[in-house]
Amino acid sequence: MIKKLSLLILGFWVIAVLAGRFLQLSPNDIDLNAILSLPNSTYLLGSDDLGRSILARLLRGVEVSFLVAITVTLVTMTIGVFVGLIAGFFGGKVDRFLMQITDVFLAFPGILLAIAFAAVLGPGLVNLMIALCITGWVSYARLTRGQTLSLRNRQHVQAAESLGASVPRLIIKHILPLLASILVVEATYSLASVMIAEASLSFLGLGIQSPNASWGAMLRDAVRYMLVAPHYVLIVGLSLMSLILAINLGGDTLRDKLDVRTEK
Repeated sequence: MIKKLSLLILGFWVIAVLAGRFLQLSPNDIDLNAILSLPNSTYLLGSDDLGRSILARLLRGVEVSFLVAITVTLVTMTIGVFVGLIAGFFGGKVDRFLMQITDVFLAFPGILLAIAFAAVLGPGLVNLMIALCITGWVSYARLTRGQTLSLRNRQHVQAAESLGASVPRLIIKHILPLLASILVVEATYSLASVMIAEASLSFLGLGIQSPNASWGAMLRDAVRYMLVAPHYVLIVGLSLMSLILAINLGGDTLRDKLDVRTEK
């Protein structure tokens, strides 16, 4: 029941993203006569501290969250899988060298590294995604490397190698397909992690900049008016919580369907 509800919530936000693309939204229009107004017929979810529609900015913010999450996940998965495959397949000095680089990134909390890189690169959407890509590939590298070390000794891989199959063919045809289900599940959880990271960096002023809408920036503004306009922070906070929870529960469902058993 809970998992079905999570899928409905996730579907709702996906539809909201699509609707936000086709609707004529005005998330940056200021109405000084409606500052911090409660939900009403004009502003269905109320307005923020500049009189802008919370609903319009919420829809534009979830669009940005999906854009950042999908882009960063695809880039980090590509980098991490490539590094993990090379390290696990060749082993030896190559493995030690690549894993030492990975361990350097793992020695620091990912969000702190992202904050550091975002501060160096400066705020903005592109710099935010670059900062998250720099720090997000290590989990894929470790996971892929561990699985590749195990798959490297499978009989069908050794048989293909003995028949003269090239290294790219061994990796692409015989190892990578067996990693697909695990990587898909890992990518699902990564989507939620990236969304939280994007919101955190925007909350700190290192991500999406005003007047562009971002859930993290909206939360930062809403916290200042929590006592006079609690609906603002509640709407944004519950929206973020529902989306992250739905994605994580969807990942659990996907893991069960694909029968993926991994130790985190």
